[in-house]
Amino acid sequence: MRKAVAHLKKSDPVLSAIIKRIGPCCMEFGPPEFHSLAEAIIYQQLNGKAAITIFKRFAALAGEPLTPEGILKLSDEQMRSVGLSKQKSSYLKDMAERAARGELDFTRLPKMSDDEVIKHLTQVKGVGVWTAHMFLMFTLRRPNVLPTGDFGVQMAIKKHYKKRKLPKPEQMEKIAKPWEPYRSIACWYLWRRLDVKTM
Repeated sequence: MRKAVAHLKKSDPVLSAIIKRIGPCCMEFGPPEFHSLAEAIIYQQLNGKAAITIFKRFAALAGEPLTPEGILKLSDEQMRSVGLSKQKSSYLKDMAERAARGELDFTRLPKMSDDEVIKHLTQVKGVGVWTAHMFLMFTLRRPNVLPTGDFGVQMAIKKHYKKRKLPKPEQMEKIAKPWEPYRSIACWYLWRRLDVKTM
């Protein structure tokens, strides 16, 4: 991580200023397994507190860590009772069924390239490229992911790189070129910068 931070400081003056403000990088990682992806699906489009509440209730019903068997034994009513929408329930069931059939195999992911991981995960209903990017960054610990569809990263680039509008993916790629091979770590700093209130 020190090497990554040193590289980013040297290669981009804007990022260097952000790193000075934030301090050391302390990304938190989860294990690359079924449970983590199920959690990511539950967290989609929800704010932190609501997501945590729903996730805790769901895990209490299905059992922790979440398993395909634990999810498949729940009825639609049970899933609704913890606050899951009909759509999210169908995503979680689809994911559990694919894992039970062996189509979704978490043991193979560490050996796959980033693009192969995205392809493998997005076969699940409700798992888009953004969710796959988060999984690559925070569970598979891939250092060079640039989630061009992430609103937080777009906002931070617009603000700190003085763009009039939210940047398009190709603009983001261009700005992030000097960050390689540590784009994930650069994005972590951009997210943190949004969280930190300026005095």
